[in-house]
Amino acid sequence: MPESPENPLPAPVRQVFTVSELNRSVRTLLEGSYTLLWIEGELSNLSRPTSGHLYFSLKDPQAQVRCALFRNRATLLRFKPADGMHVLLRARVGLYEPRGDFQLIVEHMEEAGSGALQRAFEELKKRLAAEGLFDAALKRPLPTAPRTIGVITSQSGAALRDILSVIRRRCPLARVILYPVPVQGEGAGGKIAAMLRAASTRGECDVLILARGGGSLEDLWAFNEEGVARAIRASAIPVVSGVGHEIDFTIADFAADLRAPTPSGAAELVTPDMDAWRRTLVQQGQRLALGQARLIGAFGERLDWCVERLRQLHPGRVLRDRYQRLDELQARLARRFTASLAERQMRLAGLAVRLAARSPRERLHAASEQLSYLLHRLDAAAHNRLQALGGRLALAMRALDAVSPLATLRRGYAIVSDAANGAVISHAAAARPGQSIRTRLSDGTLTAEVKGVEAGDEK
Repeated sequence: MPESPENPLPAPVRQVFTVSELNRSVRTLLEGSYTLLWIEGELSNLSRPTSGHLYFSLKDPQAQVRCALFRNRATLLRFKPADGMHVLLRARVGLYEPRGDFQLIVEHMEEAGSGALQRAFEELKKRLAAEGLFDAALKRPLPTAPRTIGVITSQSGAALRDILSVIRRRCPLARVILYPVPVQGEGAGGKIAAMLRAASTRGECDVLILARGGGSLEDLWAFNEEGVARAIRASAIPVVSGVGHEIDFTIADFAADLRAPTPSGAAELVTPDMDAWRRTLVQQGQRLALGQARLIGAFGERLDWCVERLRQLHPGRVLRDRYQRLDELQARLARRFTASLAERQMRLAGLAVRLAARSPRERLHAASEQLSYLLHRLDAAAHNRLQALGGRLALAMRALDAVSPLATLRRGYAIVSDAANGAVISHAAAARPGQSIRTRLSDGTLTAEVKGVEAGDEK
């Protein structure tokens, strides 16, 4: 609706920014509008505070811009920046809010001259890699003990001296062929590629070393040419690259069958260590001798076993064993026959005994023997009885004799009787002098006259 006294237009709303908000908004707008970009210019007003960051201006004849390279990125620089140096930056656009200064936050910095070469290097590397020229499957193994080593390098450079020194030290028997080429300057890359093809065609070597000493990117550029990379891959002989120092990389390094960090390192990689080989040879000789001794011992034991086995299986040994077995069987048969015969004889004897025991003649003979035995026992019993009775009679006789007067007489006693009438005079008082008496002794009689009588004491 048009503005009128009845309908006045509303007053416009003001958006008021603080300085901080404005700087923040501009910073967000700038950082969102520009991604990482490459910028080329000249360094000026370079400042190195104690923090380790670098602050400088990048300028051209018409303008300049403030830049900041922080410490974590500054430590990666491969050169020392200085005022007046022409450089190539990879940076992000930004704004330093506290002062409202437009600036570049630098991610990478390189010298401008080498920067163009570096971009060409990266582009060629990317393109050849996409073709598969750097594939690991294309890498050829190096010979273990090359007889002839080809060296493609400058004949006046230090790289050749380093390579020859290493080869003489590690493998003095190896033959070295030098293929001299310029290693820098205009046309050097084409000559290197031509020499690679010539060495491959001649086929004199077992392995090729492509080498030169260190230098700048411009100095090493001959080894970054496409023709050199394709000549390396087309070579029929394995190629080892030893270009520059350990930090230097060239297209030839990626195309080669093996990259060495230095020329002397390349010589180390292609030559065997003769001292190590000697030690290995000694160890292998010792192992071979030990293995041979063990093998001979094992074969000797096997031979002894075979001889023993042959001796055991020899027909004569078999016949002897069979003869011995036959003798053992015959002995067993004889023992069995003898045992069986003895057993049958014992059974026969037992049957004969049993038969004889049941024979009438034997029974009569046994009865006769029994009778003889009983008669003998009867005679013995009668004899024993008579002896017992005789003994008892002798005892009785001795007892009777002991009380017999005759026994008394034999002991010196006498029987006195009257001679006239035979009366026994048992007392002295019964006798009278002049009386005739008879005295009986054990062996006779005495006749005597009493001369006198003497009475004695009686007890």
